[in-house]
Amino acid sequence: MQGDFVNTKVKDLVCGMTVDPAATLHQVHHCGENYHFCSAGCAQKFRSDPQKYLTPEKQPAPPQAQSGREYSCPMHPEVVSDRPGACPKCGMALEPRVTTLDEIEQDDPELRNMARRFWISLAFTVPLLVLAMAPALPIAPWFVDWAEFLLATPVVLWGGWPFFQRAWNSVRLRSLNMFTLIGLGTGVAYVYSAVALLFPALLPTRRINQTYFEAAAVIITLVLLGQMLEGRARKSTGGAIRALLSLTPKVAHRIANDGSESEIPLADVQPGERLRVRPGENIPVDGVLLEGGSSVDESMITGESIPVEKHVNDAVTGGTVNGTGAFLMRAERVGSETVLSHIVRMVAEAQRTRAPIQRLADKVASIFVPVVIGIAVVTFIAWLALGPQ
Repeated sequence: MQGDFVNTKVKDLVCGMTVDPAATLHQVHHCGENYHFCSAGCAQKFRSDPQKYLTPEKQPAPPQAQSGREYSCPMHPEVVSDRPGACPKCGMALEPRVTTLDEIEQDDPELRNMARRFWISLAFTVPLLVLAMAPALPIAPWFVDWAEFLLATPVVLWGGWPFFQRAWNSVRLRSLNMFTLIGLGTGVAYVYSAVALLFPALLPTRRINQTYFEAAAVIITLVLLGQMLEGRARKSTGGAIRALLSLTPKVAHRIANDGSESEIPLADVQPGERLRVRPGENIPVDGVLLEGGSSVDESMITGESIPVEKHVNDAVTGGTVNGTGAFLMRAERVGSETVLSHIVRMVAEAQRTRAPIQRLADKVASIFVPVVIGIAVVTFIAWLALGPQ
């Protein structure tokens, strides 16, 4: 391979210097390709975190297992999709059924969105509540009405926009839920108040001070607070999965048939390959010990703090911690087939499982929402027919 680079110079991905592959002794084999560096320091930096220095054009393709991922709704676990998006029942963002360590550590876009909407809406709602007490304050009624309108408009139209989208989807898909009531209640309160303020002649009463801007804004702000707290709770529940996923190393040391050793990403490990595990390292995958011996901390699996002695032909489990010895092992179960992957999958399923009281609440809501809407419609018709002129 060195002859292929005699007249070709490449770029050191760490420091940016030009390197002659035929002259340098520092190279790293990663994902089937050799990368050359000017010094051992640059090679070591790349070896510790290859993704940090790879350009988008040179990054290896994602593992095939990613194409089979499933996403579910946090409120309706029975909703499962093969791609991210919104829940067809409630409109909430679908979440991966089994998340990766990178996804747990990165920011949640929906949580960030709800938090931003809540804090901005709260800044408008607090003075709106103060103005709602205006009858006890020496403030002109017309000023109060217009100030409430200006303060409530961004809260309802911008802060509550996700709820109106979810309410519309629930009606369109005939799956009424709490967002149906929220969207209908706050929307009607805001529209009626805006009509009473801007077009009072359209209403049978001339008293334009009968507005409900503060009610609509307060409901939107409180629901945003609930969504933000719920998002934080779901984020914190990922701590158990994060602790489990952090047990697996990102790379493994593969031994080729000629005895040479190379560092490869954990996702590239295949069953039957020989791997070297050094002292103090986490065992990358499930397998069998071939050469050497050591004591392994298996407290992750058994809960026993005393290390277990491992000899040739003994089974070793991915994620457990090697002691002071070094050994050679054969990979047998990799990827989603390891014991650790099964544990992570069971923990994720347990977090998505709904309690019996939650299933009862869903049944009650499916009846409660249309009943409340029906009562509101009957009340409105009765008021038009039998109410005062």
